[in-house]
Amino acid sequence: MRSNDILQRSITTYGEVANLPNVPDDLVKMALKRRADRQQFLGRMRGSLVTLQKLVDQFPNDTSFKNNLGVGYLLIGDNNNAKKVYKEVLRLAPNDGFAKVHYGFILKAENKIEESIPYLKEGLETGDPGTDDGRFYFHLGDAMQRVGNKEAYKWYELGYQRGHFASVWQRSLYNVKGLKAQPWWTAKETGYTELIKSLEKNWKVIRDEGLAVMDRSKGLFLPEDENLREKGDWSQFTLWQQGKKNENACNSVPKSCALLERFSEATGCRRGQIKYSVMHPGTHVWPHTGPTNCRLRMHLGLVIPKEGCRIRCAQETRFWEEGKILIFDDSFEHEVWQDANAYRLIFIVDVWHPELTSQQRRTLPAI
Repeated sequence: MRSNDILQRSITTYGEVANLPNVPDDLVKMALKRRADRQQFLGRMRGSLVTLQKLVDQFPNDTSFKNNLGVGYLLIGDNNNAKKVYKEVLRLAPNDGFAKVHYGFILKAENKIEESIPYLKEGLETGDPGTDDGRFYFHLGDAMQRVGNKEAYKWYELGYQRGHFASVWQRSLYNVKGLKAQPWWTAKETGYTELIKSLEKNWKVIRDEGLAVMDRSKGLFLPEDENLREKGDWSQFTLWQQGKKNENACNSVPKSCALLERFSEATGCRRGQIKYSVMHPGTHVWPHTGPTNCRLRMHLGLVIPKEGCRIRCAQETRFWEEGKILIFDDSFEHEVWQDANAYRLIFIVDVWHPELTSQQRRTLPAI
């Protein structure tokens, strides 16, 4: 009936059932599991945690309830408590694959890259229910790449075979099926030639406003915060995020923002950003993939040192030029090197994938 009111009454009823006298254990388990599931469905994560904790307290030897409690903590972003739960599961059941992949996932989030690998690998190898998830293949491969382990692509290949990735190179997890997939694009292929002409024609205006912001206050350029750098200094100044304009930022670069306002494929792209990106010498960005195949990424060269800066997407490496746009699909693996003797400044504009319908552009949730 799609009624939140009825759903809430059922949540209450499940709780009442579990508290009746002489209820068989199987019924208590079923009622509380269903209650926790429905609470999560309604977004009542903390209420769900209380229910899951009750299950753990009543059935302390059933590790599956502890595993579910760990997921509950992860859903509210409480990695510390989730970690404690999975540590306890692995103490009781050292070969529990579900606990292993989640424990490894948490270690990797803590940047304990090398430590995370055996947990993710052994957990996936168990084939236990709940382990065959694209995120675990993604993070195991990524961790292996960062420590120079050539087995990474074996796991990417397996993730692809299991249907989690579009290909070994294209490993985004939030996808729309059937979209044209290639690492590098031409302006003509995107259909966004007006936007591209406008950006290239006005590149000096965009550059000068960006430089003025850089000179005025380094505080406006914020360090990259997705843990993608092996080393170096890489900062960004964001104008649009998830289709929302940052008015304060645009006040600092008014001509650049005014230029973009008429191109909704960029400003309305809720799965992307528009930003300046400055990268200083000695920076290396790990091989990584973006989260979704629903966007293409444009790089407009603004200040490009003569040599030493390059970007690889899939198996092809290219170079930036001042006043020219590179277009690639960042759901494919890409990697960046900055070995020049001066900073590199580019302007990044994400656009909707051209094959998305207007309905999809309106309804796809933000990332």
